[in-house]
Amino acid sequence: MTVRQEKIAMELQELVNLKAAMRRPKVICLCGSTRFHKTFEQVNLQETLAGNIVLSIGANAKDEDLQISEEMKLRLDVLHLYKIDICDEVLVINRGGYIGESTRREIEYAHLIGKPVHYLLSLSIAKSITKES
Repeated sequence: MTVRQEKIAMELQELVNLKAAMRRPKVICLCGSTRFHKTFEQVNLQETLAGNIVLSIGANAKDEDLQISEEMKLRLDVLHLYKIDICDEVLVINRGGYIGESTRREIEYAHLIGKPVHYLLSLSIAKSITKES
């Protein structure tokens, strides 16, 4: 084994030891309208720095440069349901109280399979913001 390989093996063992001493991180699936993709990035960073594993949108379907077809959008929607399957809880990005049709379906699915659902804005605050807009 080379000196570099030994160093990598020691670093890996150190990480494995640290991992063994920690509890498993919570896995959070972010749901919401892709119109809030910047908020997704911010919340993803915030939750990651808090020690959580974050599952998020894979593509901004509203980005015209991506040219996502209706068939591909449907496949992405199904893929997101799989993300909800493997998460511990769902965090809904509901800026301004907005929850679109796709997000409503994802929330309903999460409830159906018994996943806790939390909201970036509490529903009471979101409703008051929506009324003020």
